[in-house]
Amino acid sequence: MSLCVTDESFQSDGSLDTTIDWIPGMRNIRLKDMPSFIRTTDPNDILFNYLSEEVQNCLKASAIIFNTFDTLEHQVLQAIASKFHNIYTIGPLSLLSKQVIDGEFKSLNSSLWKEDTKCLQWLDTKEPNSVVYVNYGSITVMTDQHLKEFAWGLANSKHPFLWIVRPDIVMGDSAILPEHFVEETKDRGLLVSWCPQEQVLSHPSIGVFLTHCGWNSTLESICVGVPIICWPFFAEQQTNCRYACTEWGIGMEVNHDVKRNEIVALINEMLEGDKGKQMRKKALKLKKEAEEATDVGGLSYNNFDRLIKEALHYCEQY
Repeated sequence: MSLCVTDESFQSDGSLDTTIDWIPGMRNIRLKDMPSFIRTTDPNDILFNYLSEEVQNCLKASAIIFNTFDTLEHQVLQAIASKFHNIYTIGPLSLLSKQVIDGEFKSLNSSLWKEDTKCLQWLDTKEPNSVVYVNYGSITVMTDQHLKEFAWGLANSKHPFLWIVRPDIVMGDSAILPEHFVEETKDRGLLVSWCPQEQVLSHPSIGVFLTHCGWNSTLESICVGVPIICWPFFAEQQTNCRYACTEWGIGMEVNHDVKRNEIVALINEMLEGDKGKQMRKKALKLKKEAEEATDVGGLSYNNFDRLIKEALHYCEQY
């Protein structure tokens, strides 16, 4: 079955808020929670047709590998396994990689930007669970107005923050922060163009992660038990956001047309409110489950071991 809808075609009548119940393993999903790549009314859309073709190719594959762990997405994985039996859940890969013996593999880095490690020293000066870490990923962009709203939201929250501001974060222009913003926040804010995210997220001073909800960032946050404030942009980010906020209970969502007062309210709730405390508890529970899955003898660990053995056996045959 194909789904072809767009934000533009349904925004005015609220149809994107419609809950759908015909996807096995997924509950409480609305049309607007579906990946943006398949929300199109154009049957000739290149990307939609490409993804549709790739899904069909997956069904012809010998196996499907998932960077996730069973307790995180149990219902969805069960639904997939009922149709396609040979699946391998081997995630989170960032935790599984810690089981690798030190060597050249340890030096691999998937970062697309030069990392500024000085921010780690800055984080050392902050209280535990006090810092708002803000990073929209490597390709998400926004309008100049949204940049200003985020800036004054962070400033008005009065909490310390580490904000990753890429040079290309603003659509078609350089990122120019509001006048007086730097002066207003100089004692509690740090702006850098990129950072070693896994090290930052695992730092004890980080209290919440304001993220675009890409899958890598979402998993990395889960791996260290940090709750998230979600501002999804495109692709699967809307789906990840929905799961974080409703299924896992570790996140709160920012309206797409972000306003500074909303940012203040969300940050204060996450760092000071009862809901924020409950979300941190749930995030820490997921962290424990992720560690157990990737530890020696855990399900993801065993699945990876089984994958390697079966791949080697296949190579020996051919």
